[in-house]
Amino acid sequence: MKKSGILNRHLSGALARLGHTDLVVVCDAGLPIPEGPAVVDLAFRAGVPSFAEVLAGLLDELEVEGAVAAREVQAANPECGALLADRLPGLELVPHEELKALTGRARLVVRTGEARPYANVVLRCGVPF
Repeated sequence: MKKSGILNRHLSGALARLGHTDLVVVCDAGLPIPEGPAVVDLAFRAGVPSFAEVLAGLLDELEVEGAVAAREVQAANPECGALLADRLPGLELVPHEELKALTGRARLVVRTGEARPYANVVLRCGVPF
């Protein structure tokens, strides 16, 4: 049994299959998820697990070379906007509709229980060398 890192076997396995430039969406409980990407749904109850918890765990395990979030997060959910800006230097902000379109190109979507608006980000996988 793993003793550290992400213990959820579905999520851990999905992360192991990712490669350079693959897109991973970390989303709140309300983001529409199109057919196509693999989905690991971690949502249990409203707010559990939080977007911040899941993002922190993923950033510990993934090499990220870029990230995109909805511009609307700044006004509608400033706490999340600040978290994203702090954790993801070079964060690109786009209209929410554009972010939803990017979700269809993702290889993996990780759904959280987050119940605050616009707590969504698209991560572009990098390489550690």
